[in-house]
Amino acid sequence: MIKEDFLHYLWKLKKIDFSDLITSEGEDVTILDFGKYNTDSGPDFFNARVKINDTIWAGNIEMHVFSSDWIKHKHHNDPAYNNVILHVVYEEDIKLKSNAGGELPTIVLKNRIFKNDLKNYKLLRFNKNWIPCEKAINEVSSISKENTLEKALTDRLINKSSHLKSILEEKKDDWDEAFYIFLSRYFGMKTNSDAFEALAKKLPYKIILKEKDDLNKIEALLFGQAGMLQDIFSDEYPLFLKNEYQHLRNKYDLTHIPPSMWKFSKLRPSNFPTIRISQLAYILFNQDHLFRNVFDCNDINCLLRIFKAQTSAYWENHYIFDEKSINKKKYLGKNSIEILIINAVIPALFFFGHLNNEPGYKERAVDLLMNLSPENNSIIKKWKDLDIEVKSAYDSQALLELKQNYCDKKRCLECPIGNEIMNK
Repeated sequence: MIKEDFLHYLWKLKKIDFSDLITSEGEDVTILDFGKYNTDSGPDFFNARVKINDTIWAGNIEMHVFSSDWIKHKHHNDPAYNNVILHVVYEEDIKLKSNAGGELPTIVLKNRIFKNDLKNYKLLRFNKNWIPCEKAINEVSSISKENTLEKALTDRLINKSSHLKSILEEKKDDWDEAFYIFLSRYFGMKTNSDAFEALAKKLPYKIILKEKDDLNKIEALLFGQAGMLQDIFSDEYPLFLKNEYQHLRNKYDLTHIPPSMWKFSKLRPSNFPTIRISQLAYILFNQDHLFRNVFDCNDINCLLRIFKAQTSAYWENHYIFDEKSINKKKYLGKNSIEILIINAVIPALFFFGHLNNEPGYKERAVDLLMNLSPENNSIIKKWKDLDIEVKSAYDSQALLELKQNYCDKKRCLECPIGNEIMNK
């Protein structure tokens, strides 16, 4: 069975046989204005104009696969649908009254859809391939592929920055505080992202700035607020941090997050939150103004220098407190830095440009992606198997978004590649 989005697609592109158009009651219909597509709640098309017999109506158009969906979706109890002048359905399974109690003019599209459109739609919608267009994607023009990647990448950057938007609202448009929290979140990768964000929210950036000339104090604040200094220690360094934290906690009236938030199992030791916290402390110590310094960078090398972090000396032979390990310097690796740039810095740049109507920041975000190596995960490998070229992080990020939020959800009719296939 077709879906409602197919009807929207046909209506927007006027790909319907409109000859001798009549309502289900036999009244002549002429569409004077198809209306403006609505992506929010409410009727599907706003501000349409329709001539029914000799009367011209202005208002909204609602679409459904079955006419009974009007009742199923409870539109009969919703005042937002009182101004619907035309009900467009694939099949009329029940007769309806308008919300005002009169006739609800209805047109039925079941026998007005061109066979080729229906065939192409079913080929895309009803298959179990890895992506719906798997059998046809290599026949699609390069311009459609480029447009698809551009659209998907924009969506990905907007989606990734949505969390930053909520943090910024919470922090009353304080970009220094919001970016510090957003960046901290991605220091935790997937496993400890929530814990790192909670830590940053419990340790305001303004306090970091007050103590930023002393790396030991920054580490004491971070480990203390992480709830990691509650144990009884034997090593000198955690004992020192604990003592330092007790003083700072009283000074700033701090409360730490629950230590149970931190996850160590299934992580490589180099990714333990203890190591990541020490590396974050190093960055905060070395950057006098984190947000401004990052946003002033014009190239990858500048960002690599900012995020080239190491741990304090104690962690060179420890992964957790009081347990000695083989001596090894623990730098934040280039791959980890690039992931941090992709997940935190670039979405923040893009969102800053979007919010302040400064396209230069958005362009810089895209340029940075074009100069970063692509990710090489299972999804990207599968795209490569389909002979899709992946040259940079621009491509890999766009393809991840395309797979997760278009292909998997069968949103082919919103995709330039899908649209080209539909038009064959």
